[in-house]
Amino acid sequence: MSGDGRTGRGRPGRRRPGREKTESGRPVQSAADSTGGPGGTGKPFEIVRELEVEGSPAQLWAALTTGTGGWLWPMEYEPREGGAGPGGSTVTCWDPPHRLAARVEDPDGLPGRRLNQLDHVIEPRDGGRRSWLRHVHSGIFTGDWDTQYDGAVKHTDFHLHTLGQYMAYFEGRPVVYSALHGPAASSAPDAFVRLGRALGLPDDASDGARVRVQAAGGELDAVIDFRSRYFIGLRADETLHRFYGRNHFGAPVGVSIHDFGAHADPKGTELAWQDWLDHLYG
Repeated sequence: MSGDGRTGRGRPGRRRPGREKTESGRPVQSAADSTGGPGGTGKPFEIVRELEVEGSPAQLWAALTTGTGGWLWPMEYEPREGGAGPGGSTVTCWDPPHRLAARVEDPDGLPGRRLNQLDHVIEPRDGGRRSWLRHVHSGIFTGDWDTQYDGAVKHTDFHLHTLGQYMAYFEGRPVVYSALHGPAASSAPDAFVRLGRALGLPDDASDGARVRVQAAGGELDAVIDFRSRYFIGLRADETLHRFYGRNHFGAPVGVSIHDFGAHADPKGTELAWQDWLDHLYG
């Protein structure tokens, strides 16, 4: 199932996990059969998504490797198989602009995981003006499997949607990334509902609605590009604002801003939004 790469409103599709081949015949590896290394413990997981986005395979490859600050968070890859990848991972496939894969065992900063790996396969569509992406996130959870899997699935869909927005509206532009989270009180069950109302979003405002948001630092004219009980995405002329209802997963709410403006001020942005969150949940 393909999303609408221009509007970014389509949701990434679901596929049954397993070993498959792309139309070009390249095999797609899976970690679902892995035991997570010596003394393997925990239960495997696999999240598979397919979507189409605006831009050529080369442009999508750049978004996945050097442009991640525009839609996820800044990450770096050493451009070779066996090179260093994000989060202490190792690049297991570097085949631009066709396939990118990386793997890490016992990843730092990801408690409850014994193995984590990402596998991306890219193919051209519409004469190379668009690209098809197969995204496979797999590994081994050692904690509460159901809760971890539910959170990973929901975050995957939101992140890939944001990738579609980036490719359609901001691809290749310099970006400044800011991220922060609310105080402990923002872990409350109603915390994300309170955030949406504090922004001034009507309860019934959904994807595609144009809104004037009561944002940190002043009003913001934006389009709601994503809205669910877990996430809110706002697209303005020079920014993508992402709001994370991580209170549903036992953590504080989060905010990230991808600022493509010529005068982006990450420190000022972070201070303003932290003050906004602290006052909201203070």
